[in-house]
Amino acid sequence: MKLATLRTDSQGTTAALALGGDRYLPLPAADVGALLAVDGWRALVQETAAADAAAPESAVVTVPPDRLAPLLPGAGKVICCGLNYGDHIQEMGRELPAYPTLFAKYADTLTGPADTIQVHGSERVDWEAELAVVVGAELFRADEDAAREAIAGYTIANDLSMRDWQNRTLQWFQGKAFDATTPLGPVMLTADEADGGFEVRGYVNGEPVQRGNTATLVFGPARLLSYISQFTVLRPGDLVLTGTPGGVGMGMVPPRFLQDGDVVTTEIDGIGRLENLVRINTKE
Repeated sequence: MKLATLRTDSQGTTAALALGGDRYLPLPAADVGALLAVDGWRALVQETAAADAAAPESAVVTVPPDRLAPLLPGAGKVICCGLNYGDHIQEMGRELPAYPTLFAKYADTLTGPADTIQVHGSERVDWEAELAVVVGAELFRADEDAAREAIAGYTIANDLSMRDWQNRTLQWFQGKAFDATTPLGPVMLTADEADGGFEVRGYVNGEPVQRGNTATLVFGPARLLSYISQFTVLRPGDLVLTGTPGGVGMGMVPPRFLQDGDVVTTEIDGIGRLENLVRINTKE
């Protein structure tokens, strides 16, 4: 099943079950994160899916891409793993890590799958196509089996990075946490429908720049969630970005960065695609 968060009007959002294409059946929650916090959310979604054939056409909402909100607009925790694909580690000139390299974002960084991204004060804006994992049950000091069972599903993110800000200090946070610069969505594919690794692809103005399979991650989703849960509790609706494959602009020779008006596309088969126009104002 696929779940999305729809912008139903200017006042709020509504979680919805995807019926195919751009057709959705609204669910009783403000967004997907709120839905996951409901006890028995899986049964609720399954019941809705079973009843969708009988649903009157008036109950089905048709929504264009620009009406999709970020999947988890109120995520309590957004935790990201850097340097998790072998090829990306090599292009950054680093050794394979013994432990995940983690950093955090705020929910304010998230934006919709077709939203225009506004960047102010950076001249070195880079792309990072990623698979993201959505937490569906509380985890604390969990082993990998428990972490795997707690995965609600998978979605797509692009960790747009302001490299000039990122490289001002040894800490990455300031280059990773610009408001509304991390597109997320378009849907969450529930974990029961995931089959093996995902192929992650990134494009700039239609040109392929990134491609990698999550089967080659140094730290897979369950291992990441288990590791993170050793020091902080993960709750339903939290989000973990698993890292990006090789092909980022900073790793190119010479380095290449986004220009005002570029379009960044992020794609994973079975989940969908993000397509975001990037507007850049270099003045701080």
